[in-house]
Amino acid sequence: MDIVAVLITVAVMSVLGAVLATALAFAGKIFEVKKDERIEKIIQILPGVNCGGCGYTGCEKYAEAVVKNGEEVNLCTVGGGPAVDSLSVIMGVNAEKKQRKRAQVMCRGTCEHVKMKYDYVGLDDCFSVSKLGNGPKECRYGCIGLGTCVKECIFGAIKIKDGLAVVDYDKCRACGVCVNSCPQGIIRLVPYDSSVWVCCSSGEKAPVTREVCDTGCIGCGTCKRVCPENAIELENNVAVIDYSRCTGCGICSEKCPRKIICMKEIRSEMNSGKEGDDSDI
Repeated sequence: MDIVAVLITVAVMSVLGAVLATALAFAGKIFEVKKDERIEKIIQILPGVNCGGCGYTGCEKYAEAVVKNGEEVNLCTVGGGPAVDSLSVIMGVNAEKKQRKRAQVMCRGTCEHVKMKYDYVGLDDCFSVSKLGNGPKECRYGCIGLGTCVKECIFGAIKIKDGLAVVDYDKCRACGVCVNSCPQGIIRLVPYDSSVWVCCSSGEKAPVTREVCDTGCIGCGTCKRVCPENAIELENNVAVIDYSRCTGCGICSEKCPRKIICMKEIRSEMNSGKEGDDSDI
């Protein structure tokens, strides 16, 4: 093979490669989509836990939505007030800080209080077991107690005690992951400072509730009648509190014949001196 022909071929290919590389670099500059620097600033401020509490799949997606789509800057429940303040400055807007909330398990059906249908041995997953007659407890509305919410909570704010999920309020960031992970729908977000809540979600009528659980709400309406703020209604045979009206006076808790309306003060007394005072029962 002619060495000169080889050298010419190599030279031509080298020059062609250099020309193409230069052209690509130039095209990259021309068509470059510049990323708004505010997105990176917001990402730096957000907690980076990607919990989804804001309604987006992660902190980066939320940051992009704020900058590109004008999304509200107060949706990060984990970052709280400080994050809202910082995002407001970056975006040049005035945003109202949302009321802090916490997760609350609306059930008191521990193994001590509720009757059991069978002994369950198997996969620790509430969704799977809910297909088996809503789990081993007789109450078909109550906490199954296998800890799906515990596994889903990235903040370690939930644990199982005596067959019932309980929340550590100090660790809870109200991201709502536990709410969405509960097949029974008994975990709800309530105002963080609320001192009263109904520890039951049963939709059964009084005779059935009495039969399966010795502490469930029987829908007697006593709490509704004694509430001075008209903050309680009966929905599907169970008392429900309107927190926009509730003042936390505690009259409903005092008068409840089933002692199913709990108060923080009662919780503190129940758990005083015990390790890990984080129960919501």
